[in-house]
This record gives sequence, C-alpha cells and structure tokens, in this order.
Amino acid sequence: MLGLSSVLRRLSLLLPRAISSSSSSSSSPPPPPPPPAPEMEASYKFGPYKIDATEVFYSSPLSYAMVNLRPVLPVNCIALIGEIFQNLIDPASSFYFKFDILRYSEENSDLWLTAKEVGARLEQYHKASSLTFTIQDGPQAGQTVPHVHIHVIPRKKGDFEKNDEIYDVIDVKERELKDKLDLDIERKDRTMEEMAHEANEYRALFS
Repeated sequence: MLGLSSVLRRLSLLLPRAISSSSSSSSSPPPPPPPPAPEMEASYKFGPYKIDATEVFYSSPLSYAMVNLRPVLPVNCIALIGEIFQNLIDPASSFYFKFDILRYSEENSDLWLTAKEVGARLEQYHKASSLTFTIQDGPQAGQTVPHVHIHVIPRKKGDFEKNDEIYDVIDVKERELKDKLDLDIERKDRTMEEMAHEANEYRALFS
C-alpha cells in the first residue's frame, strides 16, 4: 500500500493538470470578427458612363448609392444595381449580363433594400417627413440612362406647390443629366468637389 505522503505527492502532481484542463475547456472561444464592410470600388458604372468613387456614399455587395449631378431638390440621391441592367422587368435587356433569373432577382431585391436603407437614413438626417422613390423603366417612362436606378428624395411640406410636379421635374433633370454625361462639358450646377463633399457627409451615416 502507498503511504499517505506518496498519495499526497501524486495528487499534487495531478491537480494542476486537472485545473488547467478544466479552465481551458470552460473558456469560450473568442467571437468571430465582424464581416468586413463592402469595399468601395475605384469607380462605378452608370450605364455606359463612369462614376467616380467620391460620388458614391453607400455600397452593398450588389448595389450602390450616389449623389446626383442635377438634383431635383437639395437632397436627391440615386440607388443603382451594380450590374448594368437596362430595365427592371427584363433582365435579358442587360448589356453585359448572361441571363440568370435567380441572380437578377437577388440584384433586384438588393436594390430596393439599398433604396430603403438610404431613404431612411437621409429622411432622418435632413429632418424630412416623407420620401419619394421614383423609377423610370424604359425610354417612354422618361429613362435616359440605360441602367436601372431609383431616385431617393426626402420630402418636406411645401417643397412643391403641387406634389405631382416633382415627377415633371425629374423627367427634365433626367434628360439634363444625360446631356451632361454625353457632352462632358463643364458641370455648372454641381462641381465634383460639391458632390464629393455631400457624399462624404452621407458616408458617415453608414459607418
């Protein structure tokens, strides 16, 4: 039989191991790091036109939002699908997209989620009371840039004498925007610096 001193000596050797094993098993692993935010591209596409990244203030994996060259009201942003789809209903009209209805549905859903998120943040930030979301799907509807996009416009009481006048103004501004992009002449209404400043201001709302 083992003497008492031998038993105590063996227990003293085993005890630290047991405590170490118990403490390591009970400690939970560190939480995984949060998923990285979508990286901003160097430039974006708006139909056949290149949009500088400084004009973009929000992006998701499938869509993005930018400030407007020719705004209808002081705040008038545009949400776009990242891929170039010409029409909301017909993905086969895409310039560079092999028909894939499942992926198109994902892009379509993400576009509206982006518009909703952007609209909610801008409405609160500008202390507006309503939002106008407009989409012109096809040339007869007033679409001048062949790329699905949604105008996101925070609204305040009295910003238009008659509320529906905003749609006529959007048609005019849409044509002016295309003329500016096509001709690439001096941007008299909004400079790159002005748009970059506004985009940077809104970017902070999503950080």
